[in-house]
Amino acid sequence: MKRETHPSGAPWRNFYGRFKGKTLRPSQETYLDEDLAKLSPGSVGWDENPDRENIDLKALFGGRDVWLEIGFGGGEHMVHQAVQNPDVGIIGCEPFINGVAMLLGKIRTAEAHNIAVYPGDVRHMFDVLPEGSISRAFLLYPDPWPKKRHHRRRFVTEEHLTPLCKVMKKGAIFRVATDIPDYVRQTLEEVPRHGFEWLAERPSDWREPWDDWISTRYEQKALREGRVPHYLTFRKR
Repeated sequence: MKRETHPSGAPWRNFYGRFKGKTLRPSQETYLDEDLAKLSPGSVGWDENPDRENIDLKALFGGRDVWLEIGFGGGEHMVHQAVQNPDVGIIGCEPFINGVAMLLGKIRTAEAHNIAVYPGDVRHMFDVLPEGSISRAFLLYPDPWPKKRHHRRRFVTEEHLTPLCKVMKKGAIFRVATDIPDYVRQTLEEVPRHGFEWLAERPSDWREPWDDWISTRYEQKALREGRVPHYLTFRKR
């Protein structure tokens, strides 16, 4: 069966989520106007890169290891990692523009210079990342899509995991944090099927956060509401 495409040649990719929430503050509008273009990782979207040529990571980060955060929320974790690891470059993908604006404010405050930002669907980024180029990836408190009929919308499905595996280096680390038990179940079923091994050896390996973890606003909400975080670590085979 032939896969449907847009007139531009882009595949039809349904996006289930919000692109914008509350009205942005004037300062956030300024961040978007002044900073977002300067932090671009290159030509990612189909309109500016219809041939899906790889972005130049060496030009972007000077040959440093590259990490990827998938859906960075308000950006606190990504900025924390960037400041703690100035020897790596971090790409963040987030289609929710309010979260992008929050991140840009944090980048200004922290004066982090090793971050690139794509305000869109990470599937487009997978198209243009060189194969075997990512050393670490983060999926932190993704949208749980709790209804059973919506589980196919979760990130931990073949549509996302196959290209993620392709762009990651052998031995690269993939971290998943979630407070939803059924998301844990699906993650442990699907991620190992798509080229990764779970590294847990004892309960503390998924019950306790990583040594370099900073608790996000989503985690704080989960804790306030009595949900238990899980920290899952995988390695690409």
